Amino acid sequence: MSTLTVPSGAVTLLDWAKSIDPEGKVAKVAELLAQTNELLLDMPFIEGNLPTGHRATVRTGLPAAIWRKLYQGVPPSKSLRATIEDACGILEARSEVDKDLADLNGNTDAFRLSEGQAFIESINQSMAQACIYGDSTINPEQFNGLSQRYNTINPANSQIAKNVINAGGSGNCSSVWLVLWGENTVTGIFPKGSQAGLYHQDLGEIDAFDANQGRFRAYADIWKWKCGLHVKDWRYVVRIANISMTDLLAQSGTQLNTASTWLPKLMVKACARIPFMGMGRAAFYASRSVKEMLSVGAIDKSQNIMSIQAAADQFGKVEPGFVGAGGTLRVNGIPVRTVDRILETETALT
Repeated sequence: MSTLTVPSGAVTLLDWAKSIDPEGKVAKVAELLAQTNELLLDMPFIEGNLPTGHRATVRTGLPAAIWRKLYQGVPPSKSLRATIEDACGILEARSEVDKDLADLNGNTDAFRLSEGQAFIESINQSMAQACIYGDSTINPEQFNGLSQRYNTINPANSQIAKNVINAGGSGNCSSVWLVLWGENTVTGIFPKGSQAGLYHQDLGEIDAFDANQGRFRAYADIWKWKCGLHVKDWRYVVRIANISMTDLLAQSGTQLNTASTWLPKLMVKACARIPFMGMGRAAFYASRSVKEMLSVGAIDKSQNIMSIQAAADQFGKVEPGFVGAGGTLRVNGIPVRTVDRILETETALT
């Protein structure tokens, strides 16, 4: 007897059984793999002016103005411009669930909805990953993320190094990002003429194929997100790189609160690198452990942290337009957001 090979990525009967509660209804799944990537909540999107992305013009030089004497001429001058072009990528996922499997107990729609939530979470994590670490030189199908753009601390290599602050670590590092979102600073983009955000299409019943090219009826769905990251003005992003996780968790070495590289001090310095805060909406982005230690530092510095009202003021209030409840940690008045896709094992920039 031949062995039937279940297609890779197919939902199995075991998967279905795990999704059914004792009453035969689709169980509410504890999304243990769900992550918090608040960067996606903050990022504004604009429609690109290209079918593949967006091209912007930035001013790189000002015209010359001179002090002239009487009867002295003034030579003509002009400003200088440069173009910046960012490409979009296509993030896509497909689902094919055996029809007879999904129809068990008559919970077809609920079962497919539960499966769809997992796909949405996977796409969100992939998008957050690309926003931070996307590198088109390694993965041409991706767009360039922030790390690929802010990847040196040596001003001789790039002027962008002015906005990369060295926290002094040498191994098991992480980064904190300060981003000022705005149409003329940093935005997400989607291709010209396309749809913004995550697109879902219910393909209904289709003929699916097993590993031996045998046909079976299945419910099919497709999720697609055409997206990219556009940094129009590099001065409105600051990276604090080389944060030693060993030192931060131990509150020693480079992350001793008396050290010049102590993270809260560097975050204040990062704010000073932003030319004009009124250009958009600012936020810090950090990994969960880094934000945890910043909160610990806030406790150490606050004399009123045990007071309920003072504690609420210390960690902020829920902001309009943002999902979730609870306090928001702030540094210099700027909220610190959690991005689980920021690694704590980065290689130090040298």
